[in-house]
Amino acid sequence: MRVHEELIAGGASLSYPALTAFCRRQGIGQTPVVPAGQYHFEPGVEMQHDTSPHAVEVGGRKHQAQTASAVLCYSRMLFFQINPTFQRFDCKVFLTDALRYMGGAVKRVMIDNTHVVVLRGTGREMIPVPEMEAFAERFGFRFVAHERGDANRSARVERPFSFIENNFLAGRRFASWDDLNQQARQWCDRVNATYKKHIHAVPRELFTVERMHLKLLPAWIPEVYRLHQRTVDVEGYVSVNSIRYSVPVSWIGRRVEVRETRDKIEIELDARHIITAPEIAPYVAALKQKGCKVVALALRQLLRLLKEYPRQPFLAAVGEAAQYGLYDLDRLERMILRRVARDYFLLLDTDCDPHD
Repeated sequence: MRVHEELIAGGASLSYPALTAFCRRQGIGQTPVVPAGQYHFEPGVEMQHDTSPHAVEVGGRKHQAQTASAVLCYSRMLFFQINPTFQRFDCKVFLTDALRYMGGAVKRVMIDNTHVVVLRGTGREMIPVPEMEAFAERFGFRFVAHERGDANRSARVERPFSFIENNFLAGRRFASWDDLNQQARQWCDRVNATYKKHIHAVPRELFTVERMHLKLLPAWIPEVYRLHQRTVDVEGYVSVNSIRYSVPVSWIGRRVEVRETRDKIEIELDARHIITAPEIAPYVAALKQKGCKVVALALRQLLRLLKEYPRQPFLAAVGEAAQYGLYDLDRLERMILRRVARDYFLLLDTDCDPHD
């Protein structure tokens, strides 16, 4: 507009649209159009990994969750999981599951310049966090990052996010995060066995070729865990992620190490004193949303059940209740009692001689 004003002041007679049209024809002020390129990958060379936020409904409540996806670049085999958070711990858990799903490891894993993996630098100068670099070495691959703004470089993993949102998540509700990710795995199995027009092939069939080029997974894969340092409180509990776990009263006031895995919590005082507590956090979260009682009273009753009954019947009953969406704690207690009666009290047959 300023140029147009100066031209008019100088005696030129032309409209503003005529000036802009002239500039477009001559390429003035326009960024030259560069054709998009293509990347070709040999079998077993690269897997791309990225995350994307998606809205999901879990346990009757909407969450803004993170979808983590991994795609083998040659065969286009897809694997994804959805979690409420995605930190370094979650990244290692996901990649371990992805490599197990693929049945082997590639030479490199392409990532976005995410702080979960990146210590400093971008693109070719990216240096991964030592923890993540050690994780990659365990499986025989290395992390690489694409240059900033080079969206085509990660197109293999970027494209499926829209597909996941508009096909897998559309109209689905999930009872728990475990239910969600189990359905996601089953959906990946179906999708990977479906013909894809853009590659003119079935990913599962291409994978039969790529699998021979993957590196074998280690004979033993250690469980991914996260360490916490805690001091046992005056009531004999240790708090992790807003959940309190009971420990022996002799540990009160002492420093313990808490090892958190995906499925359980291990509280260690020393090498000979370790307590394992499978997590019931998903059930507690759903209880807060769907329980009929005041949250504080419901949690107090659940804690009482944990303290009064043997751990195994308690956890088995909670697992069954979560599976069927039962959040009536009185009914939960009856389920525990049935297991206690069955597993801990063996009644004598009155028709038999008690001395036999």
